[in-house]
Amino acid sequence: MWKLHNNGVLLPDGVVKPTERLGWGRTIGLGAQHVVAMFGATFVFPLLMGLNAQLAVMMSGVATLLFLFVVKHRVPSYLGSSASFVGVATAIYAAGGNPATLTGALFVVGLLLFMAGLIIHFAGARVIHKALPPVVTGAVVMLIGFNLAPVVAGVYWPVDPWLAFVVMLIVVGLSIGLRGFWGRIAIFLSLVIGYVLSWLADVFMGPLKSTDAAGAVVETPRVDWSKVVEADWFGFPPLTDLATWEFGATTNVVGFHLPQFSLGAIIVAMPVVIALIAENTGHVKAVAEMTKEDLDPLMGRAIAADGAASMLATAVGAGPTTTYAENIGVMAASRVYSTAAYVVAAIVAILFGFSPVFGAIISATPAAVLGGITVVLYGMIGLLGAKIWKENNVDFGNPLNLIPAAAGIIIGIGNVQVPIGDFQLGGIALGTIVTIAVYHLARAIAPKQMRLEADGASMQFDVEGMHHVEELDD
Repeated sequence: MWKLHNNGVLLPDGVVKPTERLGWGRTIGLGAQHVVAMFGATFVFPLLMGLNAQLAVMMSGVATLLFLFVVKHRVPSYLGSSASFVGVATAIYAAGGNPATLTGALFVVGLLLFMAGLIIHFAGARVIHKALPPVVTGAVVMLIGFNLAPVVAGVYWPVDPWLAFVVMLIVVGLSIGLRGFWGRIAIFLSLVIGYVLSWLADVFMGPLKSTDAAGAVVETPRVDWSKVVEADWFGFPPLTDLATWEFGATTNVVGFHLPQFSLGAIIVAMPVVIALIAENTGHVKAVAEMTKEDLDPLMGRAIAADGAASMLATAVGAGPTTTYAENIGVMAASRVYSTAAYVVAAIVAILFGFSPVFGAIISATPAAVLGGITVVLYGMIGLLGAKIWKENNVDFGNPLNLIPAAAGIIIGIGNVQVPIGDFQLGGIALGTIVTIAVYHLARAIAPKQMRLEADGASMQFDVEGMHHVEELDD
């Protein structure tokens, strides 16, 4: 399947194409690097959504193999868990949903992404810019990130505020101080360090103390490995019977389960399709730039493949997938774009998925550690929306850009709601709908000169500008 590159020898200025490979020893080593690069984000995001990290890692490997097959091994990519859905999970749980209604909604998102990929495949990549210009994409990404602020303030941070603050400083220090590959896995390193600090705090400071409803003092260890001790070294992720399972918080994780479909939850989740289209578009453009190949004809295939992979993953109770910027960094550093390395990484991830001990260790991540990480991560997601605006010269002196984005962002961040029968439409979903609908309505009624000025400010735009959304997964 893969042609051996230069008899297996990589010269200093050599570039290994997607359909080539080095010797299998070096290919396996590169595959291991891709596993490390995707590892942190792939299990952190499911954990924040109340889903099983072991199952997520396993399905990320399966999704990657499916993706590579659909794009004919011409678009090297690893498909891991997406940050875009953390806010969706929070909103669905707050409205009384459970993990099954969450995965049901995310299955529908995967279906919509698959359909969007088919449309793009037949209509051409330029259709993305027409429907979702930079002002709209940036606003949606921003409101998705900033809508998550109450999760940090109300769920994770209050558990152990000072430890969360220390972990936040570690994230900042490592993200800025480290370079190259290590800088790209700063979130993962921060999680490991925070985990160790939490254990040391239990040893030297004792467990956390709180008061229950009866007024009794309750002691809770920061690091609870009781489930780890009970877990087997080898086996499938757990099977969860949601009929007898009590859901309490997003840190309570579930294993294999069938999705359930709720119209309210689906409406909340649908806007994230926009971010996923942007992520996949940017990934294909970034790979095309590095490999010097025209991959636009594969744009629709790549988006449809991610949609199909997301449907497969959510059908068994895992979270949806997306292409990963972290792995682009590994390719850029090594100049090896061989999809053989990604196949190796996918197989390794699937093997990790057969270790319940691994899943239990990840699920026991202390809340304060998640608080310290998410306070930076969620802010980064929001500010990436502003970066999209900047990179594409969006002119906010023009009301055509200013007003739709302003309305949508405030609705999304403030969780403004409107009643539709017994259902409340609000937050990310309403903010996204308002941003898109008001923008196109405003464009339809705006004077010709205003439209020309808005188009002129961003005339340099190309869909590759969307690649910055990929940094959601860093």
